[in-house]
Amino acid sequence: MKRIRAVPGLVLILVILSLFQLSAFSSSDQLVYVVPVEQTVERGLEAFLERSVAEAEEAGADHLIFEIDTPGGAVDAAGNISSIIEGASVPTTAYVTEEAMSAGAFIALSADSIAMKPGTEMGAAQVIDGSGNAAGTKAQSHWTANMVNAAESNGRDPIYAQAMADPSVDLPDYRAGEGELLSFTASEAFETGYADYIAEDRQDLLKELDLENAVVMEQDVSIAEHIARFVTNPVIIPILLSVGSLGIIFELYSPGFGIPGILGLSSLTLFFFGHMLAGFAGMETMILFGGGLLLLFIELLLPGFGIFGLLGISAVVGSLVMASFSTTNIVISILIALALAVMAAVLLFTVFGKRGPMKKFVLEESLKSRDGYVSSTNRSELVGKTGISVTPLRPAGTAVIQEERLDVVTEGGYIEQGMTIKVISVNGSRVVVRQENT
Repeated sequence: MKRIRAVPGLVLILVILSLFQLSAFSSSDQLVYVVPVEQTVERGLEAFLERSVAEAEEAGADHLIFEIDTPGGAVDAAGNISSIIEGASVPTTAYVTEEAMSAGAFIALSADSIAMKPGTEMGAAQVIDGSGNAAGTKAQSHWTANMVNAAESNGRDPIYAQAMADPSVDLPDYRAGEGELLSFTASEAFETGYADYIAEDRQDLLKELDLENAVVMEQDVSIAEHIARFVTNPVIIPILLSVGSLGIIFELYSPGFGIPGILGLSSLTLFFFGHMLAGFAGMETMILFGGGLLLLFIELLLPGFGIFGLLGISAVVGSLVMASFSTTNIVISILIALALAVMAAVLLFTVFGKRGPMKKFVLEESLKSRDGYVSSTNRSELVGKTGISVTPLRPAGTAVIQEERLDVVTEGGYIEQGMTIKVISVNGSRVVVRQENT
């Protein structure tokens, strides 16, 4: 009986001890979010990092580690990513696992601290234009200033950041002579204070940060974000638009709805889906695009002197511009797609003729005399016959020839009423007469 009474007391004690241990464990736990910064820097990566930082802040993370392995990328995306990292309420560390070149170096400089794995590299951050050449002086100066500001904001010597972006800065001790951009190895970055730690792996870095017992949450790029990163790549956008326009053009020349139409619509859907995920497009953009396609469809079925077509094209182009993160990039992409679409339309029209909806705009049948079609009766039997002009011929008028009243014309002269005339030629319904001398 005493044993039975003791059981509830033991259970209560165990529960209290468990709660106490759980509370102590939770209060001593630290949370670290690890976010990969990989491949090309573009606006899709920006959207992923923005989500990751927001989730880390919401979860109350103690530290954010950005594992960087990128050759660089878009300047505008790098600038936005830098703002996201600098604005994070959680301490941040950039950990270079392979390379942090160009825009990747700028992102690394934006973190509170930098760690590098042995054998890695960081630097060479000159702005390159679309042709692969150095950008203009204005753009280069602005980019260099951003690099310098990022270094200074975290207590790093700005001369090295300047040398990474400006080849005219001479730092012979670190292989950056005139005309050569500075790139740091891990040891060089540590020596100059640009790297705060050299860590063999993530666990080594956590020890350096006194977070070896922390709970690590790895952020993964979702399938949707992978698609967004792919679709928002400046190289992919003109390809998608070109495939979309070519697919629609080919579909117009083929009966029914087949592979070209599916490819065209899929490409355009991917474009808008990726840009919506990246946060550049909203439902209003999709509505405008759908309205544009509807107007183009109406123009094909019910020609309206081009009004529906012009409105449809304007709506489609407007939706593409609204969905894009760069007006310059989307305009170039649209021009490329338009040029390819025009060439494809000319080729199809020339090689395959008029097919699909084009048949509705072109009269394909010809009215030939051998098929029984006669535009007018040819009165060749009247040639040489005589008659009387019943009205003055000025030069056209009316005459009676073989007791038949006919409209006639003279050769150009005037013939009075009641004169004798003779038919000299007949061309279709045109009967030419001449006055007969008596």
